[in-house]
Amino acid sequence: MDFSARYVALGDSFTEGVGDPDPARPNGVRGWADRVAEQLGRDNDSFGYANLAIRGRKLRQIMAEQVAAAVALQPTLVTLYAGANDIFRPKVDIDSLMEDYDAGLAALRATGAAVVLFTGFDSRSSKVFGTMRGRTAIYNELVREIADRHGASLVDYWRFGEYHDWRMWDRDRMHMSTAGHINMANRVLDVLEHERLVPTETEPGLAGGSTAVARAGRIAALRENAQWVREHAVPWVVRRVKGTSSGDGLSPRYPELTRL
Repeated sequence: MDFSARYVALGDSFTEGVGDPDPARPNGVRGWADRVAEQLGRDNDSFGYANLAIRGRKLRQIMAEQVAAAVALQPTLVTLYAGANDIFRPKVDIDSLMEDYDAGLAALRATGAAVVLFTGFDSRSSKVFGTMRGRTAIYNELVREIADRHGASLVDYWRFGEYHDWRMWDRDRMHMSTAGHINMANRVLDVLEHERLVPTETEPGLAGGSTAVARAGRIAALRENAQWVREHAVPWVVRRVKGTSSGDGLSPRYPELTRL
């Protein structure tokens, strides 16, 4: 697979890098896509990377705002994850959404770029988000079908059992922690058949992330759950009621090809 020159990452908070803080970077995050770009560009001085993902974006917004911009950058590699913010809405027509997804992917593949897609995560470990497990399973089957039809590669997030460890998740329980992003970067590099990240003392893998509620005492767990509801769950619900997004006012982190 030739993806050596221009990598463009598309999507929502998952690809933007939310949960992997880095105050020195645009929007204050790093994320798995940055880490993949750093690894791919290590020995290639002409390598360029753009990240057009913005947190909170729904599938049709990503198709409308990011696909044409990506095509204009003449990519040789594109990663795309879209749909999670639609699945968690009260009502969603997944079949209709995936028709737009299919059209967007066709436009990306027409550039000749290699494209990597993602299935959604199996949220069976979450009492809150596990209620959407059936929707995600339907979405995943359609993603697999579309990937096969267009010759795209697939990162099968649904089957990654390591993400049932709470240390792989940020305190908001919605986004991957730094450890989760590092692991996802390696999973993507595996699909690209590229050398994995080299661990460092400041990136200890599974040592990071949120506290594990399952290991806490019952009282401590109740307190942590109450804090999570106040700080994360309630604001998330309020945004959906008001029709606002955590990404309102944000711009793409790297709208033009750059070298990290």
